Amino acid sequence: MKKIIILIFIPILTFSQEDLLKDIDRDDPNQYEDAAFKGLKIVNFESTKIADKKLFYLVVSHRFGSVKTGIKDFFGLDQAVTRLNFIYGLTDWLNVSVSRSSFNKTYEGALKYRLIRQKKNDFPVTLVGYNSVTINTSLDEEVLTGLEFKHRVAYVSQILVSRKFNKNFSLQVIPTLVHENLTKLESQDNTQYALGIGGRHKLTKRWSINLDYGWHLNRVSNSPFRNPLSIGFDLETGGHVFQLHFTNAQPMNANGFLTQGVGDWGDGDFFFGFNLSRVF
Repeated sequence: MKKIIILIFIPILTFSQEDLLKDIDRDDPNQYEDAAFKGLKIVNFESTKIADKKLFYLVVSHRFGSVKTGIKDFFGLDQAVTRLNFIYGLTDWLNVSVSRSSFNKTYEGALKYRLIRQKKNDFPVTLVGYNSVTINTSLDEEVLTGLEFKHRVAYVSQILVSRKFNKNFSLQVIPTLVHENLTKLESQDNTQYALGIGGRHKLTKRWSINLDYGWHLNRVSNSPFRNPLSIGFDLETGGHVFQLHFTNAQPMNANGFLTQGVGDWGDGDFFFGFNLSRVF
């Protein structure tokens, strides 16, 4: 009797296995595209990557001073800026983060949320929103007469639009609004607009090259600040991404690198830095 039962079920199991293998080989028209970027940032700008639900990221970012200072400051080592960023995946589509940067002793709270995701043979891009609030605690009330708490606050709103074209190349555009309650220049509008663009090209199984650029759209003509241009390299190590980069903007918060970048690539005035993340 047992032999008869086994003989009956063998063809059924074989048929089921063949069906499963066919499903694996067949493309699912609603299948989501793999992440366009491996890191949570391209270089300076946020990428459309979202931390998975219940994962906690600690990102330590370090950016040295300008290499232009030469051996006097050990090519920027003596003028470094550090940022600690704590990121938590509340859901599969929503991240919350808080950070502290030594640049202007800045504190930041941010939300990053996926609106729609790129699908194979369907929706062509991934859309992610990003909103942050920063507080500049370095402003001195004794120097700035009439300084109030509101003057320390700045806001950033961005829409991140990315597309993964193939397994090696991804591109992203970032329309951005920055509002500073107190600007560095009196003639500068409090509300400022920028357009970021960034991309990633995979070089090897573990290495990729990343670039991003921020075009400030209403910067005043007499401003000493420059648009941020950044080049980085991502190294994937066991699910983690280690990022090395060069940029002409030392601040690492969005309102900082978009409105207060001072380096000039043409003059050899740029900064080296890295992002090191740990996932818990």
